Amino acid sequence: MKSSFLRDALFHTLRFGFRLLPLREATRDRWRQRFLDRHAQLVPDGPRGHWTIHESPSRGIPRHRAGEPAIGSTPHRKGALPTPLPATLVAFYLPQFHPIPENDAWWGEGFTEWRNVTRAMPQFEGHAQPRLPSALGFYDLRIKDVMRKQMQLAREYGIGAFCFYHYWFAGKQLLQAPAEQWLSDPSLDLPICLCWANENWSRRWDGRADDILIAQDHSPEDDLAFIAHVAPYLRDPRYLRVDGKPLLLVYRAGLLPDAATTAKRWREWCHTHDIGDITLACVQGFERLDPRSIGFDAAVEFPPNMATPTNITAQQRLINPDYHGQVLDWRELAREVSTRPMPDYTLFPGVNPAWDNEPRRSGRGRVYAHASPRGYRDWLEQTITQRASKLPAPQRLVFINAWNEWAEGAVLEPDMRLDHAWLDATRDALQRASGITPGTRVRPCVIIHAWYPELLDEIVAALRASDLDWRIIITTAYEREVTVNKRVAALKLDCEVHAFPNHGRDILPFLQVADRLLNEGADTVLKLHTKRSTHRNDGDTWRKELLDRLLAAHRARAIYDAFAHDSGLGLVAAEGHVQPLHYFWGANQDTVHYLCTRLGLSMPDTERDHFVAGSMLWLRLRAIRPLLDAHLGPWEFEAEAGQVDGTLAHAIERIFTLSSRAEGLRLETAASICGEPDTAIPTYPYARRDH
Repeated sequence: MKSSFLRDALFHTLRFGFRLLPLREATRDRWRQRFLDRHAQLVPDGPRGHWTIHESPSRGIPRHRAGEPAIGSTPHRKGALPTPLPATLVAFYLPQFHPIPENDAWWGEGFTEWRNVTRAMPQFEGHAQPRLPSALGFYDLRIKDVMRKQMQLAREYGIGAFCFYHYWFAGKQLLQAPAEQWLSDPSLDLPICLCWANENWSRRWDGRADDILIAQDHSPEDDLAFIAHVAPYLRDPRYLRVDGKPLLLVYRAGLLPDAATTAKRWREWCHTHDIGDITLACVQGFERLDPRSIGFDAAVEFPPNMATPTNITAQQRLINPDYHGQVLDWRELAREVSTRPMPDYTLFPGVNPAWDNEPRRSGRGRVYAHASPRGYRDWLEQTITQRASKLPAPQRLVFINAWNEWAEGAVLEPDMRLDHAWLDATRDALQRASGITPGTRVRPCVIIHAWYPELLDEIVAALRASDLDWRIIITTAYEREVTVNKRVAALKLDCEVHAFPNHGRDILPFLQVADRLLNEGADTVLKLHTKRSTHRNDGDTWRKELLDRLLAAHRARAIYDAFAHDSGLGLVAAEGHVQPLHYFWGANQDTVHYLCTRLGLSMPDTERDHFVAGSMLWLRLRAIRPLLDAHLGPWEFEAEAGQVDGTLAHAIERIFTLSSRAEGLRLETAASICGEPDTAIPTYPYARRDH
């Protein structure tokens, strides 16, 4: 019933409820009219509750589906954690997922953070909003079993503790129920620590002195009242300790009138009340305090705060013409923070998986684009191995912002788009930081898309003639799966067969498999498909020429060895099939430009850049990582209608070379790799040229 209500609320808000959004009246009217002009209909799509903004057939606007898995969606799966763990991961935890009387009065009856989450709308093309929960659902933290499931999931994927935001206003508590629930139930055994969010609450959601809802009133008396209040947590044996001392964070220590005196009061009180020494840490969210200057023991990094990546708002294609937010480059944030030198005071480094507070600031949100689970994994691994490793072993804490900040897009919990991918990346980072790498044996991999199963015989014969130890993966459409399996059995072929909807030509199935292979540690892939191009008379000739130039017995070994010994090699194409990008450009230009923005690539130079025609080539998976890390949705690919050009799949063919270049890798031809003449063909015989 609750799930149905939320779906209905989201539907009616998006279709009719622009008046509910906190925008100027004229802005709301213009945005609503633009929405109605551009989109034919908005419907909850199917029994799984996928939310779809359908494109207008006359304009071809891409759809947005908030509830459908994207490329890279990762299911829950068991996995081993290293022993011992290389660091203790502490995830910030927001308790605002249950109603309280104060929020009822300020925001409307029944308010929780989910109301913000479900009202979010995409502001620009590729903006993944709303972001909706999957495995844990729209939970209510008054239900004890919810926290139990959260803690089980966190422990399974390597999170060592939660850091609960604690709201105390001169004796007035807010949102304390989840922490009190933990305190009263010893079976909730994941350690926690508290972070006193000692700032005002305002309608801006940022603690600033604008339209204050409830204010702080710091005083010596409040210092003592607060430490007495949190004492039961500090005494609990499950509470997180550093060097045996309970850890207490202050979110904005700079707001304390005299932080050093406050720290002294707290320490004295704890010594006289059988708690002993405590570890005090200040969060570096708004100022980069040296904790020693205020009598604290440590600081905690809090990205994305205190960083200034490039503003890329102007590069986005706006859906909301009145968007007044910011779009920043998350990749720059990760590079800058992960390489900061450690200071000479104790600093617990921080990592941020993603950030997008559009749900809290409709039309004015700050979005960090290009965040991805693999990028977060790399940042976390580097933080553990190069920054936290400089701390003594008992102090190796890394803070993650956050476990469940759904309205700020900083979430590790499973979501509808990528499921458990962020948690999987967390465990993967711990394994890599401990020297445990994916166990895939280094061998060439071939991915064959088989729409015409009868052509498998030809491809398999060429693979066997190459005398390489292939890992063979065949993708096909559901309706061809039985026939493909029969051919595989007849050929006595050791391979994997994966069936997908007949959607996205050979490109979408390839990307779905390539994403998994990249996570498994595979490196070199040969991409093939049973190409016939039935709209042409020379389709079979085209296919055979590509196969011969990429897979001839004397070439396959040389190409594979080149990838093994040349780390700068990204793509290898059949000679004669590398074409200038301005060939066949007209129908693909707009989508290629969209993809460059979506992937964070530089715009192409059509006179100097090239693409590989025919969609068959060798590649290093790292060469297409920007494409995979964009996590395109299958719904973004057009329905199959016999198109010969101008689809998203055709545009992605032209992105391979641009993605490889962005990764610092180069394109070669098979002939040049093998030391053979690389004859140029004046006019490409297998397709027309744009003029």
